[in-house]
Amino acid sequence: MRSPPPLRLLLALASTTGCAGRPADAPAPAAGIAADWTFAAKARVTESPTAMVVSGHPLASKIGRDILRSGGNAVDAAVAVGFALAVVHPEAGNIGGGGFMVIRTTDGTVRSLDYRETAPGRASRDMYLGPSGEPTDRSVTGHLAAGVPGSVAGLTAAHERLGRLPFDSVILPAIRLARGGFVVDEDRSESIRSDSLRLSSFPASLTSFLPGGRPPAPGDRLTQPDLATTLEAIRRHGAGGFYRGPVADLIVAEMRRGGGLIDHADLAGYRAIWRQPVTIRYRGHTVYSMPPASSGGVTMGEILNIMEGYDPLPAFGTPALIHREAEAMRRAFTDRNRYLGDPDFVRNPIGRLLSKEYAAALRNEIGERATPTPAFDPTVAGGSSTTHYSVVDGDGNAVSCTTTLNDSYGSAVTVTGAGFLLNDEMDDFATAPGKPNMYGLVQGEANAIEPGKRMLSAMTPSIVLDPRGQLYMVAGTPGGPRIITMVYHVISNVIDHRMSLAEAVSAPRMHHQALPDSLQVEDGGFTATTLDSLRGRGHGIATRGYWGDVEAIIRTPRGWQGVSDPRRGGGGAGY
Repeated sequence: MRSPPPLRLLLALASTTGCAGRPADAPAPAAGIAADWTFAAKARVTESPTAMVVSGHPLASKIGRDILRSGGNAVDAAVAVGFALAVVHPEAGNIGGGGFMVIRTTDGTVRSLDYRETAPGRASRDMYLGPSGEPTDRSVTGHLAAGVPGSVAGLTAAHERLGRLPFDSVILPAIRLARGGFVVDEDRSESIRSDSLRLSSFPASLTSFLPGGRPPAPGDRLTQPDLATTLEAIRRHGAGGFYRGPVADLIVAEMRRGGGLIDHADLAGYRAIWRQPVTIRYRGHTVYSMPPASSGGVTMGEILNIMEGYDPLPAFGTPALIHREAEAMRRAFTDRNRYLGDPDFVRNPIGRLLSKEYAAALRNEIGERATPTPAFDPTVAGGSSTTHYSVVDGDGNAVSCTTTLNDSYGSAVTVTGAGFLLNDEMDDFATAPGKPNMYGLVQGEANAIEPGKRMLSAMTPSIVLDPRGQLYMVAGTPGGPRIITMVYHVISNVIDHRMSLAEAVSAPRMHHQALPDSLQVEDGGFTATTLDSLRGRGHGIATRGYWGDVEAIIRTPRGWQGVSDPRRGGGGAGY
């Protein structure tokens, strides 16, 4: 028999792996999805034969694409996008926060880079507790909420090790955007407006983001000259231009002005750390994700391992599937909250938590009714202001990067004279072990505050290989603890439910994080019949609006497809 032509072969492979839209023989979305689901068929899709960038702002994606066109690799583009987002996506793009990066090079090597913020040297375990021992809001808004920023150290470390172009080339587009300004779109205008009360409480934030005392309207041009000066210092001196010298002096002066803790020693001592990525095998595919100080890879891996034992899975959107997913998430988050923390301070039992045997034992506990989350013992130890971008270059190098300020606009404090927002990542610690943080997470002593420690994160930048070991998908999202379950959903929707990537990203989402003990669902995503059936199984249902901003890339027979979440204002660019 004659071999099929290459294109036909690729199409045949696509139909078995879900690469190129839903295959003809795949089932339509289940009846459990509401017929009038808001985001059906609304994902922003970009197709390109050679390379692809998707991010939380189309301008940043175009900068990344142009870097690739000019001879840069995926790391060059990722660094350029990171600095550009600090300008055009101020609620989450940042140089005053931190993040994580998973990188796969064409030789098959996978690396992960941890540039999570750290607790200042003068931080203390109970620094956010009130007189009665209850958590206060000082970990969320204001100078005391800020951890030592890691973004500049991370972006420059990635470029130094794996970049191809001169550093000038990758940071200059962001400097030009900050100095010359950019046209504010509807998403950014509404975002600033919604947080204008917090921002207006701090003079430099008011000046930077509320010119004339009001949010910029769609079509207005927003310039950021102080931020341009800071980026210029980084261009000239690398990470030293941020962690030492005039910019560091401005950060420390801002801390003194508002009662914050970061000092020159904290800034000079900060280092990004290269770590071994988490590796998860799932139905023949390989998933690479972040290890601690992110909980994302381990917790998502535990969910995937539990769900792998259900073969076949119930149809998407059905009560049977959602019940099993909720119970898997409940168990994975219980372990996350009890055991995981900064590996320099805590022994993380990753091997046990990610073993198939452990997953089987957890799966055997799951019946047909909800199992209440056990009482939390905080002594056992072993943001929505986040954004994600994904890059694939023409050589097949890939970067999955999630970066954060935590809450929208972080602490709401802009460094006077430097033009960037500081994070409020200290709230990601267990500021009061056994008590909920701003996301409702109840965590234990493994994530208690200690000087120099990295607060536990939920960020889950991930890279997926197909069963032949070829690059298949790059994905991630913002969304606090829901990040973990959103990335799980995208991977499972494509692999298990054979959705196109656009369908997988647009589909309604559910989430369970053990405590509070309720199943969270997006408003209007699932039918009343489905939700009633879940209540009949013992699940409390909490409707939580819409969440996330998945930015993902998938291989297709025609090259690469980038998909931006219809829930937010991102977009892709390729060539």
